[in-house]
Amino acid sequence: MKITRISALALALAAAPVFASDLDLSLTNDSVKGQVNFFGTQDELQLGAGYTYHEGSRHIANLDFHAQGRTALGNLPTTAGIGMRGVAWDDDDVDGGAVGLGGFATLNIPDVPGLSFTGSLHYAPSILSFGDSDDMTSLELRGSYRVIRNAEVFAGYRYLNTELDMAGSPDVNLDEGILAGIKIFF
Repeated sequence: MKITRISALALALAAAPVFASDLDLSLTNDSVKGQVNFFGTQDELQLGAGYTYHEGSRHIANLDFHAQGRTALGNLPTTAGIGMRGVAWDDDDVDGGAVGLGGFATLNIPDVPGLSFTGSLHYAPSILSFGDSDDMTSLELRGSYRVIRNAEVFAGYRYLNTELDMAGSPDVNLDEGILAGIKIFF
């Protein structure tokens, strides 16, 4: 079973340059995530898909769709997007998902070429949640530095939380922690 997952991941990564704008790989202490975005920052729409494996046999998939554009916050050039993130997860005994509404912003720092800061936040209330999820919150903050024209390194924080819809059940942090990774642009 493990060989099949690794083979599928290798095949997906090999095919990524054919249909993708960028490939994002990140690690926390407990998880590994791959994200493919299909359009560049200059396009008016963004579509992306990702997969996270979390220790303990938790699988998390996401599909993102945003309207995006360039703007400025203060004098900082910014790419911002508003849209939705669909998340589906499967753990040993429970599973669920949600479609969260929210957005992202990437601020570039002109005084330090290559340096940028990105934040994204999506929230799904009960009406947009399914399975064992009653609501869901997805937050990611990161600082990035473009090392060469087509690659950057980043570090930040990821938080993905759901409240289970069973009475008396606590919130579950599906993925949380300090992250580090690379992003390759095609």
